[in-house]
Amino acid sequence: MAFPALLGMLGAEIDDPEEESFLLFSQSIPSQSLGFVDSKATLIEVDVNNREFQIHQSPTILSSNRGGGTTGAVVWKITPLFASWISSSGNLLFKNGSLNPNSSIIELGCGISGIIGMALGPQVESYVLTDQDYVMKLLNQNLGENRQEGSSSLSKGRKSKEKSKRGSASVGVNLKVDSNVVARALDWETDEVTTELVSGSKKRSFDAVIACDCIYNDALILPLVQTCFDVCQLRTSEKLEEGFQPTMCIVAQQLRSAEVFESWLRVFHECFRVWRIPDEHLTNGLRSDSGFVVHIGVLRDKI
Repeated sequence: MAFPALLGMLGAEIDDPEEESFLLFSQSIPSQSLGFVDSKATLIEVDVNNREFQIHQSPTILSSNRGGGTTGAVVWKITPLFASWISSSGNLLFKNGSLNPNSSIIELGCGISGIIGMALGPQVESYVLTDQDYVMKLLNQNLGENRQEGSSSLSKGRKSKEKSKRGSASVGVNLKVDSNVVARALDWETDEVTTELVSGSKKRSFDAVIACDCIYNDALILPLVQTCFDVCQLRTSEKLEEGFQPTMCIVAQQLRSAEVFESWLRVFHECFRVWRIPDEHLTNGLRSDSGFVVHIGVLRDKI
């Protein structure tokens, strides 16, 4: 089974959230500001593995007073970096077999870009992007315009017109979108997690939950962790007896506030056994002193 071998590759389990917070925030964290790629651009170019993608975003929504949050309206720096790492063929999760062409994945708080789903979707069975309703219009537009067929000519035609509005980010992933990548509205505070979220898979549960840069506000910690818990609980004991591995929860984030990070980890640690991905299994942009970190969690009663 791939999962026990993965735990051996991850090293020591995190036992003390306070100590983990101290270790991380003792690093030489570079100044990232809030972490936007470009908060004023309505269109940004993201180069992933030398392939250009055009991502529409909304500075207007970001700066609005919309209740329920606005941060999903733009792209954050960690997103393309994480997309590069998670979709790489050399990623420890693929090398170990914990992720494979039969995997079903759900992403929480994907925002308007869908970059991680576009990167990882072609390598797995199904990928479900989720966020609040307000991002769905731009998210579906970005998915549609960056599909595997026809995206190159579309992006080239837009260059001269949008040059003054565009920001950029450059990292390494081969991005394409297939029909196994879908977008669904899911609000952590109001919506219920059910098997209806599963798309394009017979499993009726997920092999992995991804949350990328979703931890920046104390008020969202409990709803986020509860949603992670509920998704992982879809993998019932019967499924585990049939040979399915427990659902992994993969959490990537920018290190902004030690207090918010520790608050999240304390709550997450109550439900999940937690490991930090070691530097030797990460790409340069996510390693120690980058200002970013990636953890993996598994429900305590599942292993």
